[in-house]
Amino acid sequence: MQEMTQYELFHRLLEEMGETGWWPAESKVEIVVGAIMIQNTTAANAERAVMNIGQVTQFESQAILDLPREELEVLVRPAGFYKNKSKAVHSVLHWFNEHDNDLRGIVRKYESNLRQELLKLHGVGDETADVLLLYIFDQPVFVADKYAQKLYTKLGIPGMDNYKAMRRLVSLDPQFTIWEAQEFHGLIDEFGKLYLRGKGRFEESFLAGYRLDASKLE
Repeated sequence: MQEMTQYELFHRLLEEMGETGWWPAESKVEIVVGAIMIQNTTAANAERAVMNIGQVTQFESQAILDLPREELEVLVRPAGFYKNKSKAVHSVLHWFNEHDNDLRGIVRKYESNLRQELLKLHGVGDETADVLLLYIFDQPVFVADKYAQKLYTKLGIPGMDNYKAMRRLVSLDPQFTIWEAQEFHGLIDEFGKLYLRGKGRFEESFLAGYRLDASKLE
């Protein structure tokens, strides 16, 4: 087995797969909507709901907030859990409005407590909070989603049982830039779609034969 650091894993993924451009969206509001729609559903279902909302509102924050809840629920329906997700979209965008949509100001106000503030919002759990930190607030954090859990398990790291467990064990090496952290998440998910779905084809992948250095994950 050839050992590598987390940062070396990032570069191996990047060399083999190229840039992903994650999160795929044209505005911060679209990212917020997408991060909520993807919860507990497939990417295809989430994309349909995101497209519905975009067609009606052009991802203008106030336009989404002005939609009657019942109308928003119809748009969200393809993503499932439409009542909860509609409420979450309104909750998050309203919170941004309360802070004048000043992202830098929000970071300055809450500093290291920002994640805890996000978790107070309806419909924002651990994964969504980290996605918002990474792609909305440009904080280099690790998103410990299902594909990340599966990949790190395959690379010899035990204890990757769920989001909270992995997040306790894994954080990004300080040398990751914001762009690299954003790409790393995208690369892991793109790798997962190719090699980790269902029973997976990891042994056929370019990462077979590698293991992560567990001493350098925190």
